[in-house]
Parts: sequence; C-alpha cells; structure tokens
Amino acid sequence: MKQSVPRGLAHLEGELESLAASGLLRQRPPTARVGTVSFCSNDYLGLAVPRSHGAPSGAGASRLVAGEHEEHRELERGLASWLGAESALLFSSGYAANVGLIQALAWSPDDLILSDALNHASIVDGCRLARAETRVFPHLDLDALRAELARPRPMGRRGRTWVITESYFSMDADSPDLSALRSLCDEHEAALVVDEAHALGVLGPEGRGLLAEADVAADVTVGTLGKSFGGMGAFVAGCDALTSWLWNRARSFVFSTGLSPEAAAAGLAALGEIRSQPALRVATLARSEQLRAGLRRLGLTPFGYGHVIPWVIGDSREAVRLAGALREAGFAVQAIRPPSVPPGTARIRLTASARQRPGDIDALLSAIERLLP
Repeated sequence: MKQSVPRGLAHLEGELESLAASGLLRQRPPTARVGTVSFCSNDYLGLAVPRSHGAPSGAGASRLVAGEHEEHRELERGLASWLGAESALLFSSGYAANVGLIQALAWSPDDLILSDALNHASIVDGCRLARAETRVFPHLDLDALRAELARPRPMGRRGRTWVITESYFSMDADSPDLSALRSLCDEHEAALVVDEAHALGVLGPEGRGLLAEADVAADVTVGTLGKSFGGMGAFVAGCDALTSWLWNRARSFVFSTGLSPEAAAAGLAALGEIRSQPALRVATLARSEQLRAGLRRLGLTPFGYGHVIPWVIGDSREAVRLAGALREAGFAVQAIRPPSVPPGTARIRLTASARQRPGDIDALLSAIERLLP
C-alpha cells in the first residue's frame, strides 16, 4: 500500500527527481524474460546453474562462534592449492572481503595506502575505514606511483606501505603491469594487494588469474565466487599469518554470519569444473573476440581486452535509452553511469560468457546496428 513519505525523509523525493533529470536514477531492472540472452552478467563461464550438495543452507553464526563447517575448510584448502597460497579465508561477498581486509591490515595512522584511481568501491570504502593515510594515484600510472613511493614520509612516520590494485578492471577491461608493480613494491618495501575478482576463472594459466600469467606473487590476493564461479562469496589468499590475522581482526568476517555451507560446497564444485574444463575459458574468450570484432565493424571502439567489453556512450540518458531498446529486443544489458564510472563516460558494459552462442552475438550486433544513428 502506498504511504506518504515521512517528514524526516521528504527531502529524498527531491533528490530522486534530480537523479532522474540527470539520467542517473537507478531502478530495479525487469526480471529476465524467456528467451532473453544476458550480456551483462558476471557469470563468465556459465556455471551459475542449479546445484544440490546436501549442505546446510546457513552457517548458523559467525564462524568464530558456531558457524564453522567442513565445507568452508574444504573450499579454502582447494582455493589455496589452486593459487599456490598457504591458506585462504572465505568472506560473505567481495565487498566484505575488501572492506574487512584493508581495515584489518592498514590499522595504523602511520601506514600509507596507495590506491589506483579506478579501484572498485569496496576498495575505496576499505581505505576509508582504515586508519592509514590514503593517496590515490592516476589509473595504471606507474610513474605517478613511483613518485608516491619515493616521496619522503612526514617526520616520525614509519608505518607500512600498501599498494592496492585490481588485476583486471571491470569497467575499462584493462590491467596494470603486475611485474613492474611487484618490482616497485619490492624496491620500496611495500606490500602488494591485488584484487583478481574479474580475472580468476577466465584469464591466466588454468584460469588462475593475471598474477599467475605474469608469474609474480602478490602479498595478498582477493578473489570472488560471485563471478566466474557462478555462486556467491569471496576469499582472501596468502600466507597463514595473513588469514590468521583476518580471522581475528577483519570486522566484516568476525561480526558476520559465515558464508552458507551450501554456497561453499557449490564453490568447491565450480572450482573443480574450472580446473577440469578449460574449454569454458576458451569459449568465453572466443565469444569476447567475436563481439569486439563485430563492434569494431560497426565503427565502435570497445575499451580494453578480454571478456568485459565496455561500449562507451558518453551521455547517461543516451546510454539508458540504448540499454532499454536492447532489452526490448531480447538482450539483457545495463547502462553503467556515474558514480560507477567518471562523468561523461556512461557506457553499456557488455560481457562474454561460455553460455552464449555465436548466433546470440550476431543477433546482438544486428540489434545494435539498427539503433545506431
């Protein structure tokens, strides 16, 4: 039943009207219709399918209290082995992992965080919660990072330095030079934290991400189960001391109900499929190349490389219009607008998936061609 807006929240109506006028109002998208082909999901390998493992649907409590289940430990062991880490620790989401990790590591006001300008909101918020000083360096700018690392610290400040980046940026489909980052961190005794959320499962040898492709190790690796794994949850991988510290000090872990054991069991099954079915990665990247080539034939210039294909429109209202027209044509797409991306760079973020067929991509490209001026 429609109710009047409480007096204390009446200002929100005006704020929502302002968002709508600027093309930035977010609303619930329509539910998927039969026959709709998704080009905006992060289920890159098509592993988000019904599963039944007989595991409990809920952990029942924080894992520190009564929420520890064997499914958690099995998946953590499997992830650590896959990535060549000593151990891994599961979180309820990628957002919770980054917020809890950064808050727990950079607790000293004497510490310094150097964060890429296009890092995900979860990294940004983790930096805000940390007590360390945070400096943002321009996206992928190694010279700017080098200058920050070389800048003298204030007298008496002898804290740790943390360099934080994503390995594959999901809005621009580009990547840092991880080898150069590792060398810079080693030169300046800084710790390297890398979020591999969008790379794991698709990129790198055996789908082990771009750190593995560069043959370097981060001090801390973050991954997610909500993208290529087709499930939910996330993890941090590294040395035993790291995961033990997070068990004690990562507030988003300590004070949250543990990840569903059912979700952990599904994650372990998906890990097995990722490791045993390289054809899924091959199919995903083949679809991405087909889509990128098709967009270029239409005179468009998709950003970056790989399975995320950003088609930059510019104007938010036009991006919303095009996305709506494509949905009407039977393709699930979404317009990405500020603040998720910089002002003036609204885009349709297309994604490739092993579940798509070559004919699906041809049909999408035909629909886009009809909508172009």
